[in-house]
Amino acid sequence: MQDNVVLSVIDTKKSKLKRRLIAELYRAESRTISQLAGLLHTSVPSTTNLIDELSSEHWVRGVGTGNAQFGRKPSLFALDPSRYINIVADITVHDIQLRAMNLANEIVEELDVKLGLDLSDNFLTVLREPLEQLAQLLGTRDVQIIGVGVSMPGLVDPKRSVNHTYPNLNGPGVSLSQLFHSIFRAPVYLINDSQAMIVGEHRFGLAQGKNHVMSVNIDWGVGLGVIVDGTIFQGGGGFAGELGHIQMKSEGGELCHCGKVGCLDTLASASALIQRARTGLQTGAVSLLAEENLDNLTIETIIAKASLGDVFSIDLLSDIGSELGRGLATAVHLFNPELIIVNGVLAKAEKAIIRPIEQAIAKYCLPNYRDNLTIEQSNLDGMAKLYGTQAYVLQNLLEQELIP
Repeated sequence: MQDNVVLSVIDTKKSKLKRRLIAELYRAESRTISQLAGLLHTSVPSTTNLIDELSSEHWVRGVGTGNAQFGRKPSLFALDPSRYINIVADITVHDIQLRAMNLANEIVEELDVKLGLDLSDNFLTVLREPLEQLAQLLGTRDVQIIGVGVSMPGLVDPKRSVNHTYPNLNGPGVSLSQLFHSIFRAPVYLINDSQAMIVGEHRFGLAQGKNHVMSVNIDWGVGLGVIVDGTIFQGGGGFAGELGHIQMKSEGGELCHCGKVGCLDTLASASALIQRARTGLQTGAVSLLAEENLDNLTIETIIAKASLGDVFSIDLLSDIGSELGRGLATAVHLFNPELIIVNGVLAKAEKAIIRPIEQAIAKYCLPNYRDNLTIEQSNLDGMAKLYGTQAYVLQNLLEQELIP
């Protein structure tokens, strides 16, 4: 009996060390055994045994040798991308990106679905077919699905797997989480899209090694992801970061889809940009955009015309950036970040959107808040959400002791 207890304690400790080792390799990409032993506070022989076991289970593999000042070069180890994958779904108001990603953050299968997130009752019914299609594609591969991550806009409660903004996703028959689980047979985790972005930036982007960062998601709404003391800030119910619904214009403002008037979403989102462009053109604005079909006007077209020097397009982006900067000034005063990362569809405008944000923050923030603050465009080429959702899934699987 006592021997069984001792073995159980040893196995528990070993499993914990394995999970810490996987987490470290996911963060660092590759490490030597000596480096891992130091990080795990265990011996080199013990770490070697852990590596051997994880290698036999297809979690870890050798990836060459590292540098050495003297003597034999040490072997490098990284996560094995061949066996285990996560399903990552990026659901937006216009479409859905479905991606199967391995432990090296590589996409092994992908499927784009022209299905907009709306309030209709048949959303989940329509979504089932492409999910089953992706499952069939993966069925031809020698892989194991270990988790599913879903990022989406709205008031997402990650603990209850509920999106309060889109109640049709929560049942009562089959919920969004239940649908994904029924097809992929793996734990499902929901996360707000802007929060997923800041996780991706903190793990793999400009926010690495920084403790106080905001990522503004300028999409069809405006969202904010926040890192406080090196940790993602989600709030009591998981709703932190809904910057788009702070009131900016109480009198004469437009009605927001949330039911309030004058929200930042109505002034500084991609939707607001398209609406302003159409209104201006319909009232006779002189612009290169007049050559375009107003019904099919896109963000990319407006940005392209601005880059060609079209004054109307430049002014539109400048106005959006100024309103956004005014809203961000409130968040700067609340969180005192060292860095703001610009993400989302409007981030493609680069300096045309960043300069007016900087000017507005300079105007509306106290000087001391601006002293150590920089504003930069994401360098993850639109992948922050996908990387962040993948990282969020892996973090939860490790914390809940579901792998290895």
